[in-house]
Amino acid sequence: MNTTTDKHNVEVSRTIEQLVAGQATSDGAGVKLTRVLTQNLQHRLDPFLMLDAFGSDQPDDYIAGFPDHPHRGFETVTYMIAGRMLHRDSAGHEGLLENGGVQWMTAGKGVIHSEIPQQEEGVMEGFQLWLNLPQRDKMNTPWYRDFKADDLPKFVTEEGVAVTVIAGESHGINGAVTRDTTQPNYLDLHLPSGSRFEQKLPAGHNVFVYVYRGEVSIAGKSVPVQRMAILANDAHADGVVIEAGMDARVLLISGQPLKEPIVQYGPFVMNSKDEIYQALSDFRDGRLGESAR
Repeated sequence: MNTTTDKHNVEVSRTIEQLVAGQATSDGAGVKLTRVLTQNLQHRLDPFLMLDAFGSDQPDDYIAGFPDHPHRGFETVTYMIAGRMLHRDSAGHEGLLENGGVQWMTAGKGVIHSEIPQQEEGVMEGFQLWLNLPQRDKMNTPWYRDFKADDLPKFVTEEGVAVTVIAGESHGINGAVTRDTTQPNYLDLHLPSGSRFEQKLPAGHNVFVYVYRGEVSIAGKSVPVQRMAILANDAHADGVVIEAGMDARVLLISGQPLKEPIVQYGPFVMNSKDEIYQALSDFRDGRLGESAR
């Protein structure tokens, strides 16, 4: 882990537009989770479509996992905080996500895969983020890559904030993944009590923060645990300043909006109803499910 000198000071921090409490739900074969970014926020937080937080030490909450299911038209980013999850696709490719690991999958024109816990007890915790694809890329060949915890770029600021750069760039450190069109930044921040973290952000990007341990404040407003703060799109702000009065862990996620139509039907996200009907037809007739490279 590198130690960097923080020379990326933010002059004007974005403020909090609203705080959002996630919705308790279940998915897959009954996995209990919290849907933090819900469908009604997709346009506001474009290019992000969904954020699920899952975490339990009760095996009945997660053990059945997510059996075979299709995707088309977007990317999934699965980040494991604790536990072990085996993913497998329709062509037999598989990989094991473990503590601190990430799987980045581009569903493109279609993939069928499963995600099954590989533990019978203990804590299973993590996040799955859905990132939209631009219309021109929605029918690309599927792709994925697994990153072990040690593969993810990390650094520590002078104030002791430990940063994992899953995507994008922070303080001169490039993330594991970059995307030219949506330009996602995905940071996991571990802030010790009394510290602050500053991140420069492009004015046109949509930004949110999710607190999964402790509590932080942004521009004088508190963000308690298990809350998402949607940050205001202020043309005068050049970034965000996050302050921690206690030990805290947060996700800081931002991206360039696509400003394209969003039509979602379950695991398919396209630009028109006709494209959704085509996805359903392809799935029904066995034409959806090409293996991810």
